[in-house]
Amino acid sequence: MIDTAHEMEELQRLGRLRTLRQIASAPGPTVVVEGKTYLMFSSNDYLGLAAHPSMIKAAAAAAAKWGVGAGASRLVSGTMLLHEELERDIAWFKQTEAALLFGCGYMANIGILSALAGPGDDIFSDELNHASIIDGCRLSRARTVVYPHCDIHALEGMLASSQGRRRIIVTDGVFSMDGDIAPVPDLLKLARRFDAVLLLDDAHATGTIGKNGKGTLEHFGIGHCPDNVMIMGTLGKALGCFGAFFAGTVSLRTYLINHARSFIFTTALPPPVVAAAREALHFLIQEPERIKRLQDNAAYLRTGLRSIGFTIDEHPTPIIPLMVGASDRAAAWAQRLFDKGLFITAIRPPAVPEGTARLRLTALATHTREHLDAALNIIKETAHGYIR
Repeated sequence: MIDTAHEMEELQRLGRLRTLRQIASAPGPTVVVEGKTYLMFSSNDYLGLAAHPSMIKAAAAAAAKWGVGAGASRLVSGTMLLHEELERDIAWFKQTEAALLFGCGYMANIGILSALAGPGDDIFSDELNHASIIDGCRLSRARTVVYPHCDIHALEGMLASSQGRRRIIVTDGVFSMDGDIAPVPDLLKLARRFDAVLLLDDAHATGTIGKNGKGTLEHFGIGHCPDNVMIMGTLGKALGCFGAFFAGTVSLRTYLINHARSFIFTTALPPPVVAAAREALHFLIQEPERIKRLQDNAAYLRTGLRSIGFTIDEHPTPIIPLMVGASDRAAAWAQRLFDKGLFITAIRPPAVPEGTARLRLTALATHTREHLDAALNIIKETAHGYIR
């Protein structure tokens, strides 16, 4: 038997013990916990599509026609028409030649990085990249060079000294815990100059930034995806479903089909999920006002937090961190907010660097002005001693 009691006691002492909180309702701007309704400000269902009736209808219709499971890996039992249709839609949406579905964002990042890089190659990774990128770098066995957060000058020097066979720059587009945006135009310039490729993780950018929600490239006014850029994105955040994708060239798609172990050795996404994701993409095209509403809500929330006294950066993303510092203090504040009806999760190491525990607020398109004002009032009531 493995004894973990000491480790759990230590996590408790540090304020880092994580527990699961049961939700008794569908995702939305409010949720039910133990019979009580709470304002939800910790969800990644940014556009409020996870429980939308049209999404449910699309999933149900696909289940009736195609079943609830794919049967096996697409290389084993064949690829369903639904999967190929969604990949074509994603490629069109991201303005790339092709796309390839993965089981989730974690599997996409470890699959892409471990397939495209290996011993003798160099990967240049932002220090605040998501854990899936970090693990993908480790699995690749390439030399991983971590550059200071969004520091173009430091990255330039690292690239200049690289002797790698292949050079891959990898970054979050929107950083999931800070809500800031990678300096993609500058990264593209460095990639061209040093014959590198850029892997852009658009998990939290797809559906949230850019006029049409197309993500980081659109945010910076970049139309067609450059050939030296690969995009990873997820279906489980703004698109309200589950799964992830690679978007890039046809040749790289073919390469990943043959080399990405997290694609090869796993069952394909269930048909209902795939159909719902297609419906979500159609929403982005047909209801751009939903994206505008999300961006307006995020701006309103940022303005309100500044009026309380918090230092809040100017970013157009729905992710807003309230920095606390110590893990136990962040956990205590989150509990006080919860006791008053506000669901906001404390983010603590190892999800964020040591000493940077925070509350991570997320705006949703489905938040009403009343929801936003109520949340701001509760935060104001409990903010004494936490404003930074």
